[in-house]
Amino acid sequence: MDSQAVKEAVKKQVTLEYHTNNARTLIEKINELCFEKCVPKPGSSLSSGEQTCMSQCMEKYMAAWNQVNTTYIARINKEASN
Repeated sequence: MDSQAVKEAVKKQVTLEYHTNNARTLIEKINELCFEKCVPKPGSSLSSGEQTCMSQCMEKYMAAWNQVNTTYIARINKEASN
């Protein structure tokens, strides 16, 4: 393996770890925020209303996160091309 191949392999590994950590952080934040919003009195199981609330909350949070992420990447690419 030449030095360029090693460099590319390291870059791919770092990128993968970054994205994995980012996804983990997103899931933890979603769980924390949605649980606090949707489950006011925790019990042994979730009611159907709590389950619906959790699903809707998670979908909205992920849609918002995806929009912010897409806009951020577009801005970075635009600034890099200037």
